[in-house]
Amino acid sequence: MVRHGDRELIVEAVGLTKVFRDFWMRTKAVAVDHIDFHIEPGEIFGLLGPNGSGKSTTIKMILGLLHKTAGRLVVLGKNPSDVSIKRRIGFLPEESYLYRFLNARETLDYYGRLFQLDRNTRRRRTEELLEMVGLTAVAHRPIGEFSKGMTRRIGIAQALVNDPDFLILDEPTSGLDPIGTKQVKELLLELRARKKTILLSSHLLADVQDVCDRMVMLYGGTIQAKGTVDEMLKDSEHTVIETPRLKPETIARVEELIQSMEGVAIDSIREPRQRLEDVFMKMVEKARENKVATSGASEGGQTASFLKEETSGEVLIDSLVNEQVDVLKSKVAEAPEVESDQNVQDQVLETLSSPEPEKRSVTKPPPEAPKDVDHGMIEGLLSPDKGDEETEQS
Repeated sequence: MVRHGDRELIVEAVGLTKVFRDFWMRTKAVAVDHIDFHIEPGEIFGLLGPNGSGKSTTIKMILGLLHKTAGRLVVLGKNPSDVSIKRRIGFLPEESYLYRFLNARETLDYYGRLFQLDRNTRRRRTEELLEMVGLTAVAHRPIGEFSKGMTRRIGIAQALVNDPDFLILDEPTSGLDPIGTKQVKELLLELRARKKTILLSSHLLADVQDVCDRMVMLYGGTIQAKGTVDEMLKDSEHTVIETPRLKPETIARVEELIQSMEGVAIDSIREPRQRLEDVFMKMVEKARENKVATSGASEGGQTASFLKEETSGEVLIDSLVNEQVDVLKSKVAEAPEVESDQNVQDQVLETLSSPEPEKRSVTKPPPEAPKDVDHGMIEGLLSPDKGDEETEQS
């Protein structure tokens, strides 16, 4: 991985350039023009700019979807086109192109299969992510019936299904109400606390201001400004003095003092204002206290447990269970009756706790397919070489 001083970098771009040409190789547009930036591990990096400034083109080059015309670009220590880094990246595009005929559970199960997650992991993460983004109650509905905000929520869930080290979000709060927007920002801060690295592209500057550590501003394919949030927002032309409410005569005397000592007058005097987001959230909380009914997506729950830090005991149990999975699958397949996933998990733990696990007979059958998931439909979408390798019984 590329190093910056004593730090390893997630992304390094030096003189990065992308030129789009026509059939005759004539230049049609210089989308990105010799830009330099780097993204450090564990930070939220903002990529800002108006439409046509080169943000989406830069993201596509980082993902390996477009080849650079000139310059140097390294992602996770390798060339962006290297397939081995793809499983470490989560991506939410500006427009989520999802299969309209799959429901929410089937959608997350499908993407879990693309990352070759085993069935128990897919099922657990699917339920946790649906709860986190507030879509559990509508998990049975086809994606084609979702509103834009609900589609955005399931898009965020699919970007997290593989627990990525590097998360790329293009307009993540587009279409979300203030509740969903606040939840996304809280999620990003929690992921940063877990040392996840996030590239955030957004037109909503207030969202970027609330969560980003560093940022660059693009215009016309070039970087016009860059730095930390504090550096970018500092106003060196004014001084702000904040006090409890003052009497008019006190303000007049203060202004006289400033004029006599500094030779300047007070530009303006105003009462502090709340943020509209804070006012909105207070209104929502009050309505919920009064039990006012609502429809659509509900408020999201806690962050999915697999996205949080695991305790050493949980890690140990998971590792022991995984060691027994292959052995149990072969034995379970011969069982005469079909029961639930919980029975299989109980059998795993019972086998591990036995002094002679190899002598225990497995009487529990394979788990049922997850409810509301049409595996036949998903299998049709997956190519033969990327299908789930595990043997499933219908």
